[in-house]
Amino acid sequence: MPKTIKPLTLELDRLEAMAESDYYNPYTIFEWPDALEEDRPWMSEDLVTLAGTEHWDALTREQQLALTRFEAVNFFSLNIHGIRELLSEVVLRIHTKTYADASEFLHHFIGEENEHMWFFAAFCLRYGKKVYPAGPAVGVNRIEGVGEAAGELVIFARILIFEEIVDYFNARMATDQALPHIAREINRVHHQDESRHVAFGRYIFTQLLEQVKENHPEDIPVLAKYLDAYLDYSIRSLYNPAVYRDAGLDDPLELRRQLLEHPARRLAHDRILNRTRKFLERSGLGVQGAKA
Repeated sequence: MPKTIKPLTLELDRLEAMAESDYYNPYTIFEWPDALEEDRPWMSEDLVTLAGTEHWDALTREQQLALTRFEAVNFFSLNIHGIRELLSEVVLRIHTKTYADASEFLHHFIGEENEHMWFFAAFCLRYGKKVYPAGPAVGVNRIEGVGEAAGELVIFARILIFEEIVDYFNARMATDQALPHIAREINRVHHQDESRHVAFGRYIFTQLLEQVKENHPEDIPVLAKYLDAYLDYSIRSLYNPAVYRDAGLDDPLELRRQLLEHPARRLAHDRILNRTRKFLERSGLGVQGAKA
């Protein structure tokens, strides 16, 4: 754990009060049907990884609907893996000197994320009969050659990036009346909680970044390059060949390659990452800004 980072000064009373007033019992709030309709999408059609391409248009309606089902299970599986990672990091930091001011809120955070992981897994196992495995984190496992504050910032930046990408999808699907009710509700409830988590993540990110800029400004371009690579990794994780295989699509690996290079998908990535990239740029951690 960090020894040279100054304790963070955080005013989290409002977020703590919101967490308490918004509390719900995840084990009773949802009504789980025995099965979901297969004649309607489980994921918003404009969010699937083939959306906007000729590959989507070439599918039969039955194939399109099947793809939305497996994409929904993959998206919730990614949530499970992301939450497991962030919980393992946050638990190590609660009630330490550096994060003393955040510890009360972190109790809410840990509890809520554990509950999120439960209902995402419940959906996957009930309706998809599986949780897709996590893919390899190639090139983003660790950051080398930076100070302790930068190392800590990376932990919370990864959490923030994960939450902001997920929230983009949650906000859209929470109101999509084409989806089954349980799918909308899971996205709605998660979006409600993530609004607090994103606010907290940006707050703690900014505090750690101030220490990096003050003590180790040479770490800034290294951080910017790493976070840009992590954004790319996060987007690529949405494209799962196993999803395409389960949906009965031909040559899943080649399809993934073509989709990642497709102009329509690059525009979709820009929309998904727009909020996060703007935040990083304002913070001085956009790649171009860091090089200037």
